[in-house]
Amino acid sequence: MVPSDPCLLVIFGASGDLTARKLVPALYEMWRLGALDPRTAVVGVSRTAKTDDAWRDELAAHVRAASLFDDTSWHEFATRIFYVAGDAVQAEVYPTLAARLDELARTRGTRGNLLFYLSVAESLYEPIIERIDEAGLVTEGKRWCSIRTDERSWQRIIIEKPFGHDEASAAGLNRALGRVFEEESIYRIDHYLAKEVVQSLLVLRFANTIFEPIWNCRYIDHVQITAAESIGVGNRTAFYDETGAIRDMIQSHLLQVLAFVAMEPPNSMRAHAIRAEKIKVIEAIREPPAADIARWAALGQYAADAGDPAYHETPGVAKGSRTETFAALRFQFDNWRWADTPFFVRTGKKLARKLTEVVVQFKPPAANLFRTMDGFGDGVGRRPADRMVIQIAPRGEFSLRFECKVPGWGITIDSVEMAVDYEKWFGVEAVESYGPLIVDAMRGDQSLFKSRFEVEGSWRAVMPFLDARSEPLRRGIAGNYRCGSWGPEAAHVLLASSGRVWHDPAEAKAKAKP
Repeated sequence: MVPSDPCLLVIFGASGDLTARKLVPALYEMWRLGALDPRTAVVGVSRTAKTDDAWRDELAAHVRAASLFDDTSWHEFATRIFYVAGDAVQAEVYPTLAARLDELARTRGTRGNLLFYLSVAESLYEPIIERIDEAGLVTEGKRWCSIRTDERSWQRIIIEKPFGHDEASAAGLNRALGRVFEEESIYRIDHYLAKEVVQSLLVLRFANTIFEPIWNCRYIDHVQITAAESIGVGNRTAFYDETGAIRDMIQSHLLQVLAFVAMEPPNSMRAHAIRAEKIKVIEAIREPPAADIARWAALGQYAADAGDPAYHETPGVAKGSRTETFAALRFQFDNWRWADTPFFVRTGKKLARKLTEVVVQFKPPAANLFRTMDGFGDGVGRRPADRMVIQIAPRGEFSLRFECKVPGWGITIDSVEMAVDYEKWFGVEAVESYGPLIVDAMRGDQSLFKSRFEVEGSWRAVMPFLDARSEPLRRGIAGNYRCGSWGPEAAHVLLASSGRVWHDPAEAKAKAKP
């Protein structure tokens, strides 16, 4: 691994939930693994007045709950945590912040390297970016670092999702960033891309000769990508009612997974080569004709459950809200590899179980030699063809289902499954996904971050299901699926209309042999 550069990580929104539950525990984990340069320090910025020691004490409880913890290593790491009180949108805080950063750069030897992390509400992104620029904190490409050194300093920025609310706002935010930072200094984070199994998709496809030759429309019937949650919207009501399932999950996380599944082989594993192929496949997504929108999507809202109200009756949800808590979308590509091969993407709240997976459904053999046998005819109940399932959560698992002769007299065929549990096989536990991504930003590696073209292309792909064209899909949406189900009936019709069905993991597990 290329070691990370020393830097000051400046977290705007230091008092927020993401910082306490995810970012600092992930940084502590990276520290214990030796992935952070020992000179690196964390500077939190938030409006609440508190001292360095007070913030460290608050964070200790969260780190203790989220990570393998010992007092000695935490005390050593905590001495690298600092706090500046102030409203990051107001210019008045920046002289104090700049003075603290200059002091830490001198005492810790970070060479003027700054990594800004915007862990704040989306509406605050552009004002904070403007204040950073006005305060003269971005010097790369403008002047030499004020710290005496033979090396050039860098300043980079990590942007959380949601990156915009639609295609136009995402493009506007990209322009605002581009006025202050170079594109190679902008890190649009998506923590899904740091999940081990998501990254393993690239290895699965491009390190094995048995898969890549059949990874195309000739052999694959369709692909399903599912991200299901068994819980509701919780205390995110205000945010969720303005966002919905498509913006929250599909435009960001799931289209990134889709890109890894569908992209062409990159020329190398370098960041620019990987991102170039992801851009091409996102831009190849076909825009459905307006008349087909209703046949390419299914939207829903969960109904009342025992003790819990229906989504549209939840306090904080706008009266008559038609924000979707479930979405199933069909995507088609206008390219050679995936011509006429649909990709079905679904996500939702209050579904049957927590599950994130990719299902690659292969086509049946061209010559049906076993058509006279039960389950292999052309009628109802025909046995499905080979199938690959890549489970991302709750556990990292990979399985391949294929047909085999049952031992005994004559020919009887049944399905068998080869499966591997990543954690059991390799004997390691997955690390918190934010940690490796932050370290990559410190190293200057953008491989697992989104480019501006991916972001804008992803918005373009989902806009038909969000703008006025989606109006027919939202009529009668309130309470149209039962909690604990797999979504509204329209989601099943979406696949059934072409003779396909959603993969049911519970059913597959019940049929699996010991």
